[in-house]
Amino acid sequence: MSNNRQAGVDDFLTRLPKVELHLHIEGTLEPELMFALAERNGVELPYADVEAARAAYDFSDLQSFLDLYFLGMSVLITARDFHDLAMDYFRRAAAEGVVHVEMHVDPQAHLARGVSLDTVMQGLISASRVARDELDLSTAMILAFLRDQPVEDALKVLEQAGPWLEHFSAVGLDSAEQGNPPSLFREVFARAGQLGLARVAHAGEEGPPSYIREALDELDVCRIDHGVRAVEDVELLERLSDEGVVLTVCPLSNVRLKVVDHLEQHSLPRMIDAGLNITLNSDDPAYFGGGMRDNFAACQRAFGWSDETMRWLASNAIEAAFMDESRRDALRARLADTW
Repeated sequence: MSNNRQAGVDDFLTRLPKVELHLHIEGTLEPELMFALAERNGVELPYADVEAARAAYDFSDLQSFLDLYFLGMSVLITARDFHDLAMDYFRRAAAEGVVHVEMHVDPQAHLARGVSLDTVMQGLISASRVARDELDLSTAMILAFLRDQPVEDALKVLEQAGPWLEHFSAVGLDSAEQGNPPSLFREVFARAGQLGLARVAHAGEEGPPSYIREALDELDVCRIDHGVRAVEDVELLERLSDEGVVLTVCPLSNVRLKVVDHLEQHSLPRMIDAGLNITLNSDDPAYFGGGMRDNFAACQRAFGWSDETMRWLASNAIEAAFMDESRRDALRARLADTW
């Protein structure tokens, strides 16, 4: 692609109003901020400098990523740290045309380090207000449970979150998928439903297609995070299509975590051909090589998708987002302006 053509694509993809449905706020921690927060809080990191930390971002699988991910969290201690983490991401996201962000928050990872939910929420709520007022960026939060931790811990966290429930739109299920099926968390998700929270869950990333079925049938989720292994099950594909289940696919994440070796091998084209309700997302952009614009651009290059397909993907996310209808109408209008 010529430089002029590439510049045109990038400009369009920047103007395209993008909604991020699958983002782990802890996964937005860039090495520069990691080192700044480590110095501020007196935390010692096992890297000599920022570049050494970047070199560590070469994962062999999901677990090796998670090890680094939780190490990075060790610098997040005060409400100011969480505010700075979120604002650093919000500014980058807004600059590349992101208009709404739904962030998974992992309280268990912080509580285990002695950082209270109150501390986490104070920082994230204050950042969300600044993003709304200064960046015209709306946000929602998803209370995520670590599926490799005991179910009882998840229930405790849900109860502890009581004072903050008005700030959460949904609960989610994340972390290492293998050997941790969604059905284990049936009671937690049922309780969340009673509290009026929507439900989403990671399924079918490294886990089998049966985990997607479990998430739908046992947890009553409205969205599947990832879901790329659905292509291995024809009946499941038909069900997802018939029911219009939203899938929050993270292409660059799937490459970095070795779900596929190369983006051109990704199942996204087959998923779209099967009639699935697909959205594109960045997952953990600091660790996986790019934010929303990068994920859109990478797919457009890899699959030769038209601008119309890009608009369709953006529209899917707007319609699936946890936001009020006035905000949705405003974003629909912005999307229409890109024609």
